[in-house]
Amino acid sequence: MTGIVVGLDGSPHSQDALNWAIAESSLRNAPVTVLAVAPAPGSIWGITGAIPASEETTDKVRQAAQKMVDDTASSAGQAITLSVVSGVPADELIKASEGADLLVVAARGSGGFARLVIGSVSSQVVQHARCPVVVVPGRAH
Repeated sequence: MTGIVVGLDGSPHSQDALNWAIAESSLRNAPVTVLAVAPAPGSIWGITGAIPASEETTDKVRQAAQKMVDDTASSAGQAITLSVVSGVPADELIKASEGADLLVVAARGSGGFARLVIGSVSSQVVQHARCPVVVVPGRAH
């Protein structure tokens, strides 16, 4: 995936990240790819991602992500590519960073001091991504 890759989990925070990525793509004249991850369950040995997400889970993630992308793309007047994979969200975002020019993720937080700290996925992505990462801070929704 070249251009800007943005992680989407269906939350209002990830919608903010998608909006930011679209605005940035206009400045860079770069394509936007949305990456939605159907979380893979842990195996009986506790190895997350060893078992792929069910088809039902993947379809639900795809439908929810497609709705967000369609709603956003129509108002932005821009084409956005959607990629849905099964796995561990941080791992899949890091993999996607290998071919991206920029990776955009949302910061998660529940309020108070939590707003000063990025979420666990964002933290892992920032530490291990192979391209520049933008963490879009959450706002009160």
